[in-house]
Amino acid sequence: MSVGSGQRPATRGTARRRPTPAPGSVLRGRAMVTGGTSGIGLSFAHALAARGCDLVLVARDTARLEKTAEQLRWRYGVEVETLRADLADRADVDTVAARLVDEDRPVEILVNNAGRGLHVSLLDADTAVHESALDLMVRAVMVLGSAAGRAMRGRKHGVIINVSSVAGLIPMGLYSAIKSWVRTYSESLALELSGSGVRVNTLLPGWVRTEFHARAGIRAGSVPGALWLEADAVVARCLADVERGRLRSVPSKRFTVLAFLAEHGPRPAVRRVTGLLKKGRR
Repeated sequence: MSVGSGQRPATRGTARRRPTPAPGSVLRGRAMVTGGTSGIGLSFAHALAARGCDLVLVARDTARLEKTAEQLRWRYGVEVETLRADLADRADVDTVAARLVDEDRPVEILVNNAGRGLHVSLLDADTAVHESALDLMVRAVMVLGSAAGRAMRGRKHGVIINVSSVAGLIPMGLYSAIKSWVRTYSESLALELSGSGVRVNTLLPGWVRTEFHARAGIRAGSVPGALWLEADAVVARCLADVERGRLRSVPSKRFTVLAFLAEHGPRPAVRRVTGLLKKGRR
């Protein structure tokens, strides 16, 4: 676990002036983004920095962390702290949780985004990958969400965004089961924090153009082009929904419709469609 300095690079001239937060915005202060160096997490980092938020980036790759932090400091003039952590490792999760409750450097926004794709059978005898995924996308989400919720409740303001997936609405193996848990956990956390001044939002993206799906074994060509979303647009919609006080964000009208059908459609039909989607995997 390592902590970056937060100083801006001094070798490239003058960095841009820090953006001014919008009046009345709940998205202000310091934001922690897990998995903040790629994909949706990186888009969150840029979007929040563009709003004037200082950042705490959490990821496994030290070199990528420092490069991303330097770029964000330079582009937006904000402070960026780095935490190298493997959130499948319980000791690292506890260290990140301790950072969330540090009142000398309060974190006002948590984006619980870190995750990984899965292409495993529920019947595998070796469950090491399954258990690691549960540590990363269930235990870490719970521990960090709890730590952030306690700290923010004490200050009577804050935002927690938990990244789930529309995959959590359909039966597509362990990943879907995990993301279904994230959705239910997030809604339960929102209920427990109701009236505290802390907002909780659950983001349910669909297919987003990042390296994530290739790692999960999904062929890009197997998914209709109209179903692909851009990470920046997904994040913009989510942050707009947070400002409106919405508990759930499903980017794009087409995925809103698909999510409704997945939740309320006949289960045999949902299972049939899910079977067709599985053919898109290698």
